[in-house]
Order: sequence, then C-alpha cells, then structure tokens
Amino acid sequence: MITDLSVDEVLPELRAEVEGHETHTSGHKEALQRLVLAQRQLRNTPDGYWVAGANPEAARHCLTGSTEIGAVRSAAVMSDGVSRLVTEYGMATWEDVFAVLRTAGPQGLITTVRKVEATDPTGRRWPRYKSGDDASVAFCQW
Repeated sequence: MITDLSVDEVLPELRAEVEGHETHTSGHKEALQRLVLAQRQLRNTPDGYWVAGANPEAARHCLTGSTEIGAVRSAAVMSDGVSRLVTEYGMATWEDVFAVLRTAGPQGLITTVRKVEATDPTGRRWPRYKSGDDASVAFCQW
C-alpha cells in the first residue's frame, strides 16, 4: 500500500484554521481561501508537495513501490476524495475498500464515501475542506 499524504504535512497552521470551522460558513470559506492561496505557492516545489498534472517535473517526485506479481490479485489508484474513507474518516479498512471494489466497482466505492460524508455535512466529526471532495478510482483485478 502506497499512500501520499504529503499535502497534509504542509501549512499545518492554515490547515488547522480551516478545520476549526464548519463547512459552508464564512469563517471556513475565508480560511480555505488563505490555505489554497498558500498551497499554490508550494505546489510542485521542493518545499511543498507534488501534484501530477501539467508539470512533468512532478513525475520525478512520485512515490513508487514494488511487490511480487504473484501476490497481486487487484490494484487501485484513487484520489484522496475516496481514500479518506480509510485515511481520514476511519470508516473502512483497505480490505473493506477492495471488497467494495470487487463487488460494486468504483461507483459503488464512491457511493459509500458519499454516504459516509452525508452523515457529517458540516465537517464537525471529520474536519475537511468541503463537504465532499472530488472522487476518482481506477480499479483492475485479475
């Protein structure tokens, strides 16, 4: 399992300020705007974090790993909007995530994330930037 949480490690004071407000409030919106502006200054720099996109340099800084092919039955790549079910909400294990992917596919997993987020629409239980982050999953099994 390889998970890149480096974006969460930069600007901890601003992140804490955002998380101190319920989503959909003026305080949250203002704090989030300050955080986003500061993150833009650090995105794809050695002092910040790397995001794949239009900057090919980001590929040189990606996290990688390897495993014996015989041990692999399936693989998934997902955005933090999906992985937060495990990493931030603690509402599933990675085994649970793969069980949902095997039975209901990526849409089923995203639906699960949305149902969990709906139980905390203002971010009191799980402080976050917005009620529901964009969610993407690529899954393959053999």
